[in-house]
Amino acid sequence: MSEAVIGSLPAEKPEQEGSILGGTVIVAGTAIGAGMFSLPIATSGMWFGYSVALMLITWYCMYSSALYLLETNLRFPRGASFDTMAQATLGSAGRIVNGASVAFLCYILTYAYISGGSSIITYSLQSVAGISLTAGKASLIFAVVLAVIVVAGTRAVDRVTTALLGGMIITFLTSTGGLVSEAQSVKLFPGLNLAETVPYSLVALSFLAVSFGMQTAVPSLTKYYNRDGSRVRNALLWGSLLTLGIYVIWQIAIFGNIDRSEFPAIIAAGGNIGNIMGALADTGLDLKVSSLLQLFSNMAVASSFLGVALCLYDYISDLFGFDDSFSGRLKTATITFVPPTLLGVLLPNGFITAIGFAGLVMVIFCVLSPVLMAWIGRQKSNKGYQVPGGMPRMVLVFAFGVLAMTLAGMDAFGLLLAFGK
Repeated sequence: MSEAVIGSLPAEKPEQEGSILGGTVIVAGTAIGAGMFSLPIATSGMWFGYSVALMLITWYCMYSSALYLLETNLRFPRGASFDTMAQATLGSAGRIVNGASVAFLCYILTYAYISGGSSIITYSLQSVAGISLTAGKASLIFAVVLAVIVVAGTRAVDRVTTALLGGMIITFLTSTGGLVSEAQSVKLFPGLNLAETVPYSLVALSFLAVSFGMQTAVPSLTKYYNRDGSRVRNALLWGSLLTLGIYVIWQIAIFGNIDRSEFPAIIAAGGNIGNIMGALADTGLDLKVSSLLQLFSNMAVASSFLGVALCLYDYISDLFGFDDSFSGRLKTATITFVPPTLLGVLLPNGFITAIGFAGLVMVIFCVLSPVLMAWIGRQKSNKGYQVPGGMPRMVLVFAFGVLAMTLAGMDAFGLLLAFGK
């Protein structure tokens, strides 16, 4: 693609622009998902105070990387995607790496949500109805039921997800409200020193990065606001701050009710969503709050699965050129769902491990690529919107991405100190 194309383009004047509130919800909805259930497990070694401090650093770097992606996006015509931007700035090699990263991330997250879904289904059936179901069978049921919705098409996913989102908001506010009101300050602040907590921050970084993965929404927001950069920036700021606030509330709800000493046993049991629910139930949690939290967990995992699985389904369909006939959709569904479902049946307790691998890949196209693309774009043209902070901010965000990716890789090979192991 020529340099003229990636230069500054005039903003298109829309007939009707999207609201900031709408964009804020899109950003928060993109970032927040079932991955938030991994946060208490990943940060249990650091505990509340230090985990919030690292969360603030992660928020700043991930928000900055989203701005760098916006800077790049504004150099292209309305509707430009990741693939278009990568091809023009990073070349064919960068495009391939980006595409492979997206595919791997979607597969690993689909498996993670199957694992998380099977865990909460198993726990819910046992605690509510006394029905015992193996994790493998629960994984298969969860995957098949939701896969049918994805294969039915985007409209079906949109309607189901909208209903789930409404339910999630209600159940999250009511359930966490009860948990926060019961939170004990002595549990939140047990008087830990740096030597007892800092070593565990290395494991947590990539999990936190995944939890602020709002970058995939930037091209859609740029189109939504008709390339009005200031409105996109506002949506990214408020949406990411809303995400940060919800995560802090979630940390208070969990760490304020479960002792740090109990987490090694939770981690040893697999660290899955059902294990956290069980630990909360053991604290004498009110039955109504427990039921609402279980309902929220089920909806959060289902919503996350639908969003990621639809992205993977469309990617596979486009990659192999499958048409929309019954035969074409069957082929797409087979390639999309069989591998992660088999993993879910054979390795049903891989939620935390899968989220860790997702962090390893996600920083490539959500942190490193945006910084590189923005830097290359500035070499070609100094016109148009540029993220404030100059080279120091770029270096900081890029270094954060390299560090998060390196630590995620080390954790995958068991080279980092892990709490409870």
